[in-house]
Amino acid sequence: MRRFIAEFEEQSFTQIIFPHAKSDWAEYLDEAEETFVNIINAIIRYQKCLVVCDDVKSVKSRFKDSRNLYFVEYQTNDTWARDSSVLCVEENGEVKLLDFIFTGWGGKFDARLDNEMSRAIANRYSTKMESYDFILEGGGVESNGAGVVLTTSECVLNKNRNHMLDSIEITQKISAYLGATEVLYLNHGYLAGDDTDSHIDTLARFCDEKTIMYVKCEDESDEHYKELKLMEEELQELEKSHGFKLVALPMTDEMIYDDERLPATYANFLIINGAVIVPTYGVSQDEEALEIFRKTFIGREIVAVNCSVLVRQHGSLHCVTMNFAKGVEII
Repeated sequence: MRRFIAEFEEQSFTQIIFPHAKSDWAEYLDEAEETFVNIINAIIRYQKCLVVCDDVKSVKSRFKDSRNLYFVEYQTNDTWARDSSVLCVEENGEVKLLDFIFTGWGGKFDARLDNEMSRAIANRYSTKMESYDFILEGGGVESNGAGVVLTTSECVLNKNRNHMLDSIEITQKISAYLGATEVLYLNHGYLAGDDTDSHIDTLARFCDEKTIMYVKCEDESDEHYKELKLMEEELQELEKSHGFKLVALPMTDEMIYDDERLPATYANFLIINGAVIVPTYGVSQDEEALEIFRKTFIGREIVAVNCSVLVRQHGSLHCVTMNFAKGVEII
């Protein structure tokens, strides 16, 4: 039996891709680098972190404490580790690494180097990798660790991904690759400025096997209100049919950069061993969101990292990280 390991289970390390001058962060590289350093420093308080970067010597010099820090040199197109890294499944008691195709969210951006990254650095993992001719991004699928995969139809069934397959075939492949006994699709919910076609990790996340955190919009004048309300109703149906517990997260104040609304979301949090790292944005809802996390994740420390720079490139904390399950070691 195969199963998609949940993020709230014990981890070995987190992988992150450090920004560089040839990435989309070039315009405000110093600010981006500072944010990535803050995220990495938060992670290494609790577990190991593997940093993929274009210049190990330069990036390593930014850290005073090198404990739990590992580096591998590889130049990527960009820094969205969640979508270009491998996924961890368990099969017959062993962890396997699954490498899927990454096309820059349906060909929106050049992602050739990102797509090749996992194979290029595979010798840094203690576990062998399996590659599949199937487009799938880590931010597009959530696991409860017990056979349920939560996703969105807008992303996974989008014709800009696996256009040769119909919805039934795509669902069958996800079930087979990830060992899912059930693939649950949300047909509503989106964030303005999102390039991913509504990744689930921007909207709704498993906190444990039965608890789902999700973004709730209460302002009826907000452009997101209708779609997020419909998404909430879908989740409430799952609450009834599957016994899930729902925890609502607030919608942030409108954030604008270069005349564009940014997809700031608290649902893009990162679970690590002993802690949850929560993205904050310097807005009025930050403390409310943090208090919800404190009440939900009993026994884990809640660590805030300001990610207002990350959303300028339409992603946040979870998007720039990837968790590796216990059983995979950094070589």
